[in-house]
Formats: sequence, structure tokens, C-alpha cells
Amino acid sequence: MASLNTLRTKFGVVLSIVIGIALLAFILSLKAEMGFSGNDPKVGEINGEKIKYTEYMAAYEKAKAMLGGEASTDEQFDQLSNAAWQQLFSELVLMPGFEKMGIRLTETERKAIISGEIPTQAFYALFADPRTGEFSLEAVSEFLAQAETNPQAAALWAQLIEQARQEREVAKYLAVVKNGANLTTPELERGVAAANKAYTGKYVSKSYSSVPDSLITVSTADLKAYYNSHKESYKQLPNRTISYVVFDVEATSDDMLAVENEVKKANEQFSVAEDLKAYARENRYAQVSDRYLALKQFGDEEAEALAEGKQYGPVLKNNVWTMSRVLDTKMAPDSIGVRHLALPYTETELADSLATQLRNGVAFAEVGEGAGEERVYPFAAFTDEFIPALSTAKVGDVVEITAGNAIHIMQIYRMDKPSKHIRAVTVTYPVEASAATKREIHGKAGILAVDGAGSLDNFNAAATAAAVTPRVATINQGERSIRGLENSRDIVRWAADAKKGDISEIFNVGNDYVVAMLTEIDDQEYASFEKRQNQIRNIVMRDKKYAYILNELNAASLEEAAKSLGSEVKEFTDVRYGSFYVQNLGFEPRVIGAITASEQGVVSAPVKGNTGLYVFVVENIADDQKQTLEQEKVRAQATAEGMAMQASFSAIQQMAEMEDLRAKYF
Repeated sequence: MASLNTLRTKFGVVLSIVIGIALLAFILSLKAEMGFSGNDPKVGEINGEKIKYTEYMAAYEKAKAMLGGEASTDEQFDQLSNAAWQQLFSELVLMPGFEKMGIRLTETERKAIISGEIPTQAFYALFADPRTGEFSLEAVSEFLAQAETNPQAAALWAQLIEQARQEREVAKYLAVVKNGANLTTPELERGVAAANKAYTGKYVSKSYSSVPDSLITVSTADLKAYYNSHKESYKQLPNRTISYVVFDVEATSDDMLAVENEVKKANEQFSVAEDLKAYARENRYAQVSDRYLALKQFGDEEAEALAEGKQYGPVLKNNVWTMSRVLDTKMAPDSIGVRHLALPYTETELADSLATQLRNGVAFAEVGEGAGEERVYPFAAFTDEFIPALSTAKVGDVVEITAGNAIHIMQIYRMDKPSKHIRAVTVTYPVEASAATKREIHGKAGILAVDGAGSLDNFNAAATAAAVTPRVATINQGERSIRGLENSRDIVRWAADAKKGDISEIFNVGNDYVVAMLTEIDDQEYASFEKRQNQIRNIVMRDKKYAYILNELNAASLEEAAKSLGSEVKEFTDVRYGSFYVQNLGFEPRVIGAITASEQGVVSAPVKGNTGLYVFVVENIADDQKQTLEQEKVRAQATAEGMAMQASFSAIQQMAEMEDLRAKYF
């Protein structure tokens, strides 16, 4: 069983939630003293409740502590940010709603959670035995004893109970929704028929693209009529549109020549260096591998050179100059099969005991109590801490290795035949734009930022003068990046607070520079007719072309239909109700639905497909009995329950009418 010291170590990150909240409270107290008490901006709204900056930051600090600390990438930041937002949503919408429904955590359930009878993620994350993964009531008791004298532990215990309560109440609500998703016998029978019946036959079609647009008249009145009758399809989030240009920062021919000369000078030193590690310490472009790689893991040319003890390169590939030399070689198996168990680094006595048992013949499964894993690793996967023990091990050996914050117990059950492995020193010089080139391109971006100000026409004219092409992006409320533009968080933050017609500063996006103009702010509930006009025109044009083709059609038989449409009779096979794509037809759900609802031998009514008009005859309906009623019940019930649970939360979120303004600040 884990010691109390191990338990404290395990809780270290989570206990920081209390410290984080205390620090936040201290900062907030200073705000009032410094005269900023009124500057607590709104970052959103949930269910009519304004979310202030300080409230959101408190939730963020909790999420950061519970999920493991600071975010180092945009993706990690988004994960923490969304966790904080969901926590606020839970507190303001879900929990009050559950209370009204009578869904609550009973005292009996609370005790069952603490004892492990009712598993919850909150408790299992902290009180699971590190060897078995099983819930440890002893660990709970140890922690509660600690909480009696430790205020931080007591505060964390209260937080765990609250988190478990929310988790349990959500589970009970989902159970209610799930139990309401019931299927009738006729529905299941139709599902079996849909899965088992395969339709074969012939069809005639004529595509909309075969009708020239010039033959069709589409008026503004037609478009507006469609828009008004389908307005619910054009619901939208508040959004902002920007026009932006990207100045690619690329190396010039002079830059490439300069890098090549630098590589030549480096090669003169690298090729004669006797102490490669010392050379690597002095050259920021050099790297000493921490692994031994098999020859097959190098490129063919590099492997050939290194195998003979020669230097590889310098070689230019993919805008990178590369050269490498052998630092050390070792005969080692290409792969090693190990049974592996990891323990906290504090469990030295337990690790020694388990390793001794394994060496004395006790089965790994018995020692590991079902934990650990059995897996084959390439030798190149192991770093310096593992290499000395594993390179000399034999099948059947048991080794103990301390690496990082864990003690690894490994029992070797397989070893490939040894082969030559190489540790190399590699020098890579990327071909990049020089500082002078970057300044020149930055200057061009600066000129556009000045000349393009005032209007979109000015912006476009300045872009033309700079030989760059404007792009357009629409940023919906809640989004914090622009699709296709890496590291665009700063641009989104600027756009969230800019006014129409504002032109941005010069943003660094990856290696490039970006200048943007805010061209539109649209806070309307529905996208305007003007914004969707071209999209609607395509739909109305399609509908009118269908009517045009329908007027030409003579569907007395497939042959007559083909003759009247100037088409030919084709075959379709294995069409099933659950199909999404059918050979020769493509993605045509209406046609698939019509086929599977048809009688054999009857010429169908015309079907308006996605790409054209279709007429068909079903010639054969095969029943292959792939799906039984019981199998369909399992499949359909699981689908219905999943859709019901997903739809229920989606509906709750819509009813909460959330406003997400986080992009203005984060």
C-alpha cells in the first residue's frame, strides 16, 4: 500500500488548488486597494449570469491545479480554459437544474463514493493503488487523518466531495435521459430489414450541371422567398470578419549562400574534432543523441557512411544542411520484449521486494497483481538511464532502473539478435531568412499597415502594391484561432476588441508577418440575406434545374426516360438503407431512401438528388440475414441512448443562451 509520504507526493499538484485560490484572493484584495475595484470586465454570460474576469480566473485556477499545472501550448491552454468554462456552466446551469428535478447526492451515496462502492473519477484519480489501479480505502483513511490537522488537505477534501457530487448528479441525470430512449418492436424490425435487404436494379439520371445556367431565370424575389422560408437554417453566432495578408518570410539567394558558407566553416571544424561532445557544447546547431539507433533507422546514405565510421554530409535536404559523425557504437538487439511495472520513486523497498520475488521465480502477473504491461520495444526507445542495464541483459533477467520520478521493474522475455547500434552527433543548419531579410519584409508589412488604413479599398490597394493577396476569415464568438493560420491567438484577441475599419499592428505568425483589417461586425441572430445570397442562389438554381429536367422527362419506362433525357440506363448494386455512399451514384441519401422504400419492378417517381434527377427500377431485393433482431436491439438502443444524452446537453446549452467573450482577454 502506498505510504503517506507517497500519498502527499501524489496530491502535491492537486493541493496547489488551495494555494492558487489563496493567491487569487490576495491579488483581488490588492485590486481594491490600488483603485481597480471597478475594473472587473465581463468575459461572458451563462443563463443570464454575467461572468466577471475574476470569477473566470478563479475557475481557471481550479482547473489548472486539478489538470496538472501551467499550460505551455495553445492546445493545453484551450483545454484548461474549456474546463473552467464547463465548471461555471455546471455551477450556474446544471446543478441548479438538477436540484429542481430532485436529483441530488444522498448521504448513502456520499458514503459509497468515499468507500469506493460507487466509483468516481475524482476519487479514483487520487486514491487508486499505484500497483493495482484498485481503489484504496486505506489511502482515503490516511488522507482524512492528515486533513484533521492540515487546512490545505481539509480544503481539498471539501473540493473532492463537491466534484464527486457534480459527477454523480450528472451521471444520474444521464441515466434518466438514457432510460427514456426506448425503441418499439416495429422500429427494431424496420432496422433489421434495413440492414439485411440489399437492392439491385437500374437507373437513369441527368445532372444539373448539364443544364446551362443561361436557360434558368433566378430573380431576387426567388432568393428572398427561399431565405424567408428557411431562415432558421441561417442562425449564427455573433462573429467578426477580417481581411488579412501574410508576408512570407523566406530566405533569399543571398541568405542561402551565407548559410552555405557558415556550414562550410563548421564542417572544417566538425570533420577534424576529436572530442565531439565538446564540439557539440560549443555549437548551438549540434546535438548529441541520447539514444542508440539501429542502422536501418538512418537514411540509406547516412547509414552507409556511419557504418563505415565516416562522416555523413554536409548535405542539403528540405532546406536543412545536415552532417553527422559516430560518437559511440554498441552491439544491441533491435528490439526487447519486457514485462514492465512502474512504481513511484519513493517505493524503493517495495521495488526491491518485487524484483526479488521475480528473480526467485514468482510469475510476473502474480507480483504485479494484474498491473503493468507486456510489450516489445525497439532498443532505440530507451534513453541513457535504461541503456547500461538493458544492453547487457539476457532473457529471463530482472532489472531495476530509476528514471525520472519512477522505479521501473523490467523482466526480459524476448531479445532479438544483437546488431550494430550507433549514437551520433548531428549538426543541422536550417536555411532561414537572415535578420536583414526579416527587417526588409517587416518594413513592407509596416508600409501596408500605414497605406492600407482608412478603408477596405485602401487595404486592398496597399496589398496589391505589396504583391500580397488578401484573405478573408470569419471569427465566431468563442473561437480563439483562425483556421489555416498557426499561432493566430493574438489576431483573434485584437479582432474581438477592434472597431470596424481598424487596421492591426504587425503580428508574428510562425515565421511570417500578418496585417489585418476588421471589415465587419455581425451580432445578428441570423445571417443576413446579403451574406447568404450566393449560397441561396446555388440552391434555387438547383431546384429550378430540377424542374426544367422534370419537364423534359418521359418516365413510362427507363428506356423512354433515358431517351427523353439524352442519357443512358445504368446499374446499381447492394444499396442498403444505412448506406451513405453507393457506387455509381455517389452521396445521394434521397435516392438511397427512395430505392429502399420501393417495390420490385416498378418505375419510380422522379427523385431530386444532390447532383441531378434520378429515375430507377428495383430488379431484385436480397435478404442476407446479416443482422438479427437481438443484434439490432443492442445497436439501435446504444445509438438512441447516445443521441439522446448528447442532444439533451446540447439543448441545455442552447437554453442557457451563453455569451462567450473570453477571446477578448485570453
